[in-house]
Amino acid sequence: MAIYAIGFTVFILPHEIVTGGMAGFSTLVYYFSGETIPVGATMFGANLLLLAGGYRTLGREFVVRTVFGAALLSVMIGMIEGYFTSHAPIVSDNTMSVLMGSFVCGIGIGLYYSHNGSAGGTDIVVAYLDKKGRSSFGRGMFLVDVTIVSLSFLLPFEGDMDARVQARVQTILYGWASIFIYTQVADMMINANRQTIQFNILSNNWQRISDRITHELGRGVTTLNCTGYWTGTTRTMMIVWCRQYDTDIIYNIVNEEDPEAYVIATEARSVHGNGFDPLKRKITKHSHPAATKAHSDSFH
Repeated sequence: MAIYAIGFTVFILPHEIVTGGMAGFSTLVYYFSGETIPVGATMFGANLLLLAGGYRTLGREFVVRTVFGAALLSVMIGMIEGYFTSHAPIVSDNTMSVLMGSFVCGIGIGLYYSHNGSAGGTDIVVAYLDKKGRSSFGRGMFLVDVTIVSLSFLLPFEGDMDARVQARVQTILYGWASIFIYTQVADMMINANRQTIQFNILSNNWQRISDRITHELGRGVTTLNCTGYWTGTTRTMMIVWCRQYDTDIIYNIVNEEDPEAYVIATEARSVHGNGFDPLKRKITKHSHPAATKAHSDSFH
């Protein structure tokens, strides 16, 4: 939350550029009010209203987690926004400042999302739509963010329509670019943390290796009896699914127990189940019952 607050408040807000999310909406309110309503105050108040309206649909766990995250982020932005909006921007060039701010914001978003955190804002709106089956999460987030940025065209402006178009279109493009950058950075952070690796390990010391992986990492090991075609020798192969951050430990375990073992590590597109991502499949009105049952039977 602190990383996001710094990226937004230090690099983006002083240039009067509106980004997506609740931060972008609060920026609109800040400038529409003649810079009298603080961004942090709007963020906190709007989040409470959204959560109160969607409490029954979203559930207690989501609401509690979001209240904590939203309050923390609002306080952090509120503590530092006064200084940076009353002084000249640290980075005077709009392009460099937006690039830096969006990159830092993306790191913050990626960190709290990868740990199941929530800062509220458009997360609440999109989660509500997702629960109701009216929109996919990614599509809903994109539409809400683009709409918020586009509304910056209506911000108070001294000049005729031609001057407004020249000035506001540029800031809107900066806002859209910011959305693209911080979502890409956040995706990389989240995927790096959740990337699943499949190990195929062939070793004569399979029992010792399996025991250490199970007890030191808490990862399950599946064993298969394999026969070499040329030699006709029967050996045991271990299959292990783990996260990216576990790979070095597995390599070290195998090297310590059997330096001559065969190890194949490949990226698994997705692994669902105990210890990994939950298996969720939303049945829409377009889903055919027979197709759904066939999928379920084939899976089991």
